[in-house]
Amino acid sequence: MPQASHVLHRRALLAGLAVPTLARAQPAAPWPDRPVRLIVPFGAGGAIDTLSRTVANAFPALASGQSLVVENRAGAGGTIAGAVVAQARPDGATLMMADLAPNAIGRELQPSLGYDPMRAFTPICHMINLPLVLVVPAALPVTDLAGFLDLARRRGDMVYAHPGIGYVGHLAQELMLRRAGLTMTPVPYRSGAEVARSLLAGETSSSIITASTSLPFIREGKLRPLAVAGRQRHPFLPEVPTIAEAGGAALAGFEAQGWHGIVGPAGLPEPLVEAANRIFNAALRQPEVARVIEQTQASQIVGGSPADFATFLQAEHARWAPLIQAAGIRTE
Repeated sequence: MPQASHVLHRRALLAGLAVPTLARAQPAAPWPDRPVRLIVPFGAGGAIDTLSRTVANAFPALASGQSLVVENRAGAGGTIAGAVVAQARPDGATLMMADLAPNAIGRELQPSLGYDPMRAFTPICHMINLPLVLVVPAALPVTDLAGFLDLARRRGDMVYAHPGIGYVGHLAQELMLRRAGLTMTPVPYRSGAEVARSLLAGETSSSIITASTSLPFIREGKLRPLAVAGRQRHPFLPEVPTIAEAGGAALAGFEAQGWHGIVGPAGLPEPLVEAANRIFNAALRQPEVARVIEQTQASQIVGGSPADFATFLQAEHARWAPLIQAAGIRTE
């Protein structure tokens, strides 16, 4: 018996030594250890593409010289890009610049979508919020939100523009009208720039679009801002109230905004997620990245932890999914 006890003790000692020896032999690989693809759900030249390429320029200095390669995968409201990333290996080599439809509400808009946006991705970093502004042509005979809602109630045949079915501007205007007890005819366009052109031509009477799209026309006096859709007034439009401020009891607490963030496929290892989060938060602190976001795009830097972004995505799904179902909004 003493001999058997000695053998068991020796085996236990060796087993205890094996774990740290293995750990020394197989250190955790740094991230990134190769170039990273950043899939962008829209075409080249737009705001999300500009943001992505600005971040990509800052990336190597923060990531041991590795590059961030922007790859545009436009189509189907961003869900083509979403499918690419949802099906990618969770190894950190493929990430996505996230947007509302492909990463939060795609299944509601397109029930046959081949992935579940709320399960298919790992949230990494909430990058920016894009403030939205309700604008009308300068020729429209209204000067504030109350007057606009009253005109819509009296006329009953007004048309509003949006940059695509299920885009946040579309959903925000639909939510505002429903809460005010009004209906208007939505007309989809292919971009915010086309929406602005429709307003300038008098083809449509209003739109909730990004501040970056509307500000040049507001400054030229061609579009009139009636209200900001977010929780706070926009620093470039301090005299313009929020919809919640100007809309009375029916619109109390109203809030809508565009946003972008970084996600990867589901199942990304936690150390990799933490490393990516640190790098993208650091990118947001780079002067050129901050300048593009805050000045060129008139948007807001967010940042924060993966858990913060996960909570935000859940809130966006909870905000918009009931409206999509109630209004029967579909992209297929």
